[in-house]
Amino acid sequence: MNFDHLVVINDPLNPLIEPLTRTQLWRGLVLRAELPKLFVPWLDESNIVARTDAGVERVLRYGDLTIRDHVTYTPEERLQYDVPPQGDIAASRLLVTIETPGEELLYVRFSYDDGTAEAPGSMDAFYNEFRRSAYQESDIDTIRIVRELAGQGRFDLPLA
Repeated sequence: MNFDHLVVINDPLNPLIEPLTRTQLWRGLVLRAELPKLFVPWLDESNIVARTDAGVERVLRYGDLTIRDHVTYTPEERLQYDVPPQGDIAASRLLVTIETPGEELLYVRFSYDDGTAEAPGSMDAFYNEFRRSAYQESDIDTIRIVRELAGQGRFDLPLA
């Protein structure tokens, strides 16, 4: 399944959207990678098992399901989540890309790829519609949480 969608961060034509700086957005997206329990309430446990300047390797536990993944950072541009094949889980990838299509416009593109194709009308296509909806809602919720944390000044402090 390949699926991507945009979430608007800043749009000068919409005064109801509180703007974020690119740095605030970036720090919020990195926080999602490093402290995912803030963003995913059904996640039971998350541990960073390796860290480099380029990213982190994590182990996530959802009940009896454990997933190991790698998150690679391209500072203030992109996060790439890679789940290698493990047990019953196929390889998959999520790209989270900050886009600036115009002056004062700021978007985040979430691009999902689980490496499989789906036949129209198949059961996979049916279930993938639910997955797409769940991914989109989760990503919108992520940005809501990033906005809340930015509003609290969480991302305004210099990095230590």
